[in-house]
Amino acid sequence: MKALLLALAAVAASLAAAAQPAAGTRDKPIEARGPLAPLKGTLLSPAKPGAPVVLIVPGSGPTDREGNNPLGVNAATYKLLAQDLAARGIATVRIDKRGMFGSAKAVADANAVTIPDYAADVHSWVGTIRRTTGVPCVWVLGHSEGGLVALAAAQSGSEVQGICGLLLVATPGRPLGQVLRDQLRANPANAPILDQALAAITKLEGGGRVDTASLHPALQPLFNESVQGFLISAFAQDPARLIATTQKPVLVLQGERDLQVGVQDARLLAQAKPAAQLVLLPDTNHVLKVVVTDDPAANMATYANPGQPLAPGVVDAVARFVAPGKPRP
Repeated sequence: MKALLLALAAVAASLAAAAQPAAGTRDKPIEARGPLAPLKGTLLSPAKPGAPVVLIVPGSGPTDREGNNPLGVNAATYKLLAQDLAARGIATVRIDKRGMFGSAKAVADANAVTIPDYAADVHSWVGTIRRTTGVPCVWVLGHSEGGLVALAAAQSGSEVQGICGLLLVATPGRPLGQVLRDQLRANPANAPILDQALAAITKLEGGGRVDTASLHPALQPLFNESVQGFLISAFAQDPARLIATTQKPVLVLQGERDLQVGVQDARLLAQAKPAAQLVLLPDTNHVLKVVVTDDPAANMATYANPGQPLAPGVVDAVARFVAPGKPRP
């Protein structure tokens, strides 16, 4: 037993060491202009100047710049991605969304937001990064809902010129209302409240508001009045249509064991833009960690394990797309 414990300790130490920034990299705060106060993030640069820069746009809800949120996610996905990319000579900026964490003062109400608002913040970050680092353009990596924001930011307008291309990671390929319906239907425990939930989604898709007092208590947090404006905005976005009109290079990166966004979504995105690069990663879940079983509990356990490294292939796919001429270390 003692030998086993020592072996486990050695593995843990190895993982902890892998999570540390590579020698010579520099991690420093960076700010972009926000509506009421600065948006805040972290710039991680390799020691060598002139590196390409990837802006990491967080996923849904209160997700911070490291890829964690207080609702049970502590996978540190964005921090690990930034560190691994720095080791490959690629800089990153990971950010806190307006109204949250370091960017809390940027708006008065973090819930009073739309997808176009988040897209405007991407433009602000791209401008700041170009001025700060001197790069001619910035790669925009959106994870989950962040992919929808990245797509919205890459539509027509002068600000789009500063975007090199998009990396859509675990990004829905259908309107979010459809994705939410599938998620609710997938859980048999939702059967007693499913009709109410589906009716609420339909109403929000039509631009209407839902009377939460009439909903089952289990549904009230999901359709809270404070977030209905955002849901109306998000449900109105069609990722397939957005990617079809995007003029920038696009990478679609999807894990095959993702419980939240499926391979079907990645294929829909790739079909809508045949020039996009599609990379499917086996045994990779929504937070880009390795899962080798169909057991949902084992999958979800990785969401709370910041010491587990990213799945093989994640960093390679990103690095090859952003800096195709750079050799592996």
